[in-house]
Amino acid sequence: MQILILGGTAQLGRAVGSAAVRAGHDVTALARGKSGEVPEGVRHVVGDRDTGGLGAVRGTTWDAVIEVASQPGRVRQAVAEVEARHWVYVSSVNVYASVDGATDESAALVEPLEADSMSGPEEYGAAKVACERAVLDGVGSDRVLVVRPGLIGGPEDGTDRSSYWPYRMSHPVERRVLMPDAVSQPVQLLDVRDLAEWLVVCMGQGVTGVVDAVGEETTLGEVLAESAALANEVPEPVVVDAQWLAEQGVNPWMGPRSLPLWLPGEMAGMMRRSGVAARELGLRHRPLRDTLRAALADAQRRGDRPWAAGLEWKDERDLIARARESGRRR
Repeated sequence: MQILILGGTAQLGRAVGSAAVRAGHDVTALARGKSGEVPEGVRHVVGDRDTGGLGAVRGTTWDAVIEVASQPGRVRQAVAEVEARHWVYVSSVNVYASVDGATDESAALVEPLEADSMSGPEEYGAAKVACERAVLDGVGSDRVLVVRPGLIGGPEDGTDRSSYWPYRMSHPVERRVLMPDAVSQPVQLLDVRDLAEWLVVCMGQGVTGVVDAVGEETTLGEVLAESAALANEVPEPVVVDAQWLAEQGVNPWMGPRSLPLWLPGEMAGMMRRSGVAARELGLRHRPLRDTLRAALADAQRRGDRPWAAGLEWKDERDLIARARESGRRR
């Protein structure tokens, strides 16, 4: 197949490109190149979609196009200007209006964003809904697969959500690691390589429809245990409750000064999606430890650099000391 990736230099786009090349396909990636390089074997066409950069990929009828953009204006332009027999749009489970109730694709969505671009991350879900509609309406549902991934991790995780815990276990603060008291909280971590390989198979088979793609449900405790198993020496856990962490200004889930993957309260429902439809279509999952091992190896290769999520070493040391002094550790 002749496959066009609209993107291709960040985590998922690179993984799809690599998987498609391994499967013997002819792969082109249209990207500015600011996020990195395309994988070996992928043809890189440099283009900025905000300044009319689709010209280089017009005039060809592609067998499949995979679109990952989050800005509705870019997606509408691509649908209008790029010809393809089959489209795959990578959306997000953030399109769902609630973490309660239905856990499959029948759940209600947020209202679509009307603007061509997001004004902030709080509009991400609405923007993805608008992008989905642009592809489905512009191409036709009989030629489109919309995939809504949940938490993606493994190699090249730019969010650091999957790399923080294995790295921290292997590089503890004075042999200690600060952890939330949430070992039973659900986690669904999807390895980017599993998602990419499955997307390539779906393109080859012309699969259509709308499906969630999530990892197998496990727990935060299991993530912590598997991360510790990758360390040469298991560090001492310093476990503190959610209220204390909130009082100290430690954020959940992701971003600066956070404890990644921790979802206090009802937000934990984000990690309880069914995923049955994707599994019925052939999505398979490697062991959790393999995903964490790959994330750790990638983080170690990158060396010193600002982390996108987690606690800085000095901050964590101070928090551990404060927790021990206050008696709030468990």
